[in-house]
Amino acid sequence: MLDKLRGIINRFEEIEEQLASVGDDYTTAIELSKERADLEPLVSKARIYQTTLEGISETKSLLDAEDQEMQNLAAMELESLQDKQEALENELKSMLVPKDPRDKRNVIMEIRQGTGGDEAGLFAADLFRMYSRYAERQNWKTEILSMHETGIGGMKEVSFMIKGVGAYSHLKFESGVHRVQRVPETESQGRIHTSTVTVAVLAEVDDVEVDIPDTDINIDVYKSAGAGGQNVQKNATAVRITHIPTGMVVACQDERSQLQNKQRAMSILKARLYEIEERKRQEEEAATRRSQIGTGERSEKIRTYNYPQNRVTDHRINLSSYNLNAVMDGEIDEFIEELTLVDEAERLALVEE
Repeated sequence: MLDKLRGIINRFEEIEEQLASVGDDYTTAIELSKERADLEPLVSKARIYQTTLEGISETKSLLDAEDQEMQNLAAMELESLQDKQEALENELKSMLVPKDPRDKRNVIMEIRQGTGGDEAGLFAADLFRMYSRYAERQNWKTEILSMHETGIGGMKEVSFMIKGVGAYSHLKFESGVHRVQRVPETESQGRIHTSTVTVAVLAEVDDVEVDIPDTDINIDVYKSAGAGGQNVQKNATAVRITHIPTGMVVACQDERSQLQNKQRAMSILKARLYEIEERKRQEEEAATRRSQIGTGERSEKIRTYNYPQNRVTDHRINLSSYNLNAVMDGEIDEFIEELTLVDEAERLALVEE
């Protein structure tokens, strides 16, 4: 760890030298200043740690002093410094854990009905409400980007943005397959049905982070599908964007103007493409390593909502809650906090290797 800290301190000092000679290159100055600000808390703590180690070394040399009183004082001081060393090492290990640069960002969530027909669509609507209620509890804002409802109050799919500092860090582990076991209202014989819904969690990205050439996309406009009467759009405001290299399609129709729908569709497309590249990077870095909390792939069953047993179980961390109604009302902190702790422990293990 000490070698890592020396490297970080050296980098911090290099940045300070570069900032002193950057001149009128404002772009470089902004990048260096941001890196400096990110490193400064760690460097400050690392320097205290270095000073503490030096103090321990000097104090140990006094243990052989001829004066017995001096030896006793040195022993007391050494014990205090070693306690401080242990505390600083724990803090530094935590600070050295690689941070996900997306953690502070807004989040785009996509919920789609899976197997189970109408019942899956109804549960997709339930999950949308659950995440909306969770966002309300955090004083975050929810904006619907695109929604395709079924005729019985369910949702075939819904895309929405949650705006709030740290939204992605809280919700990033929700990606995957959510399974529900319950008796549908239409089931006359009381049989329990199993249905699934997929959830994708994407961090909002800046325009500069994902460059999509105009030649890589096809944009189609069409009339929005309204509820009838005055709600039917007379103008073509809905937008469908097809990303040619991947075949990915994004459609938005809920805004009043074609421009707004295009902007929203592009933001979803960029977030999806960024997520693909980020996953590739993480897999290359991790090689065969797999996190304790799972890969987050959409094909992976992560959680079961069992209504007859009033139970919600997260299979990645083997955690169950027997207050299903509260969970469906947005009280999912217990799962989020435990998933975050497991993730931090896994990344801390990487630092200690």
